[in-house]
Amino acid sequence: MSDSNQDGDRTHEGPLSGQVAIVTGAAKGLGEAITTVLAREGADIVFSGRDSRALEEHCAAVDRQYPGRRNLVISCDVTDEDQVQGLVDRTVATLDRIDILVNTAGVIGPIETSAQDVSLQDFRFVLDVNVIGTFLPCRAVIPHMIERQHGRIINISGTSGLRGYRNRVSYSSSKWAVRGLTRTLALELGPHNITVNDICPNVTNGPRMDKIVGEKAERTGQTFDEVYADFAQQTALGRFVDKEDIGETVGFLVSEGARNITGHDIVVDAGWDV
Repeated sequence: MSDSNQDGDRTHEGPLSGQVAIVTGAAKGLGEAITTVLAREGADIVFSGRDSRALEEHCAAVDRQYPGRRNLVISCDVTDEDQVQGLVDRTVATLDRIDILVNTAGVIGPIETSAQDVSLQDFRFVLDVNVIGTFLPCRAVIPHMIERQHGRIINISGTSGLRGYRNRVSYSSSKWAVRGLTRTLALELGPHNITVNDICPNVTNGPRMDKIVGEKAERTGQTFDEVYADFAQQTALGRFVDKEDIGETVGFLVSEGARNITGHDIVVDAGWDV
């Protein structure tokens, strides 16, 4: 765990200045982009995840770019109830409040594997991380947001949660569940001025997508470039999205301009689901 600028000698201001955001899976991929946008907007950030070294390095990089905010690095396994509660308790004890929660931590599970070949262990692991790992942080922050009568919760679903996804039964099931969780919480928390939305990215450039493309290419006998092009051609814009696109979407959803958006799937897919 690491604290930075806890005295609040703020040199970077923005529309989120004074607000505190917890981001799970904060060190890499979507979490990296999301925390960068939130810092740019002035938020104090709790960087959470399992890779402490990566969290520390990314936190330091963000602090150099947007100095003078308060930062906190806390190692946490989002499937562990006690660790999640500790994450939230430490945040409130150190930073006094929680305004924003972004649940980014997740796993992809078996790739190009038919349902009958997916082990119970693998299926359960994906649901534990992607669903339980979204539910537990939500449950832990809700009392603090209700107390303040304000909050923004953003979950990460995906376009695989909008349709069936052949040979990705565990991942698709988990992302559908995140959408159901999001809508239920939106109904429960709306009376307390708390919005709850999920973002549905399509294929997103980065190491995780390279792994999916590579494994599909190996199993189907296609080249990496052929699989990549096939994914891209399924979209109206003919391209993948970038992690920065998701970061900017989070930046909008936590802004005052999105105060009346709740219970929705915000699809960022370059025109795949049209």
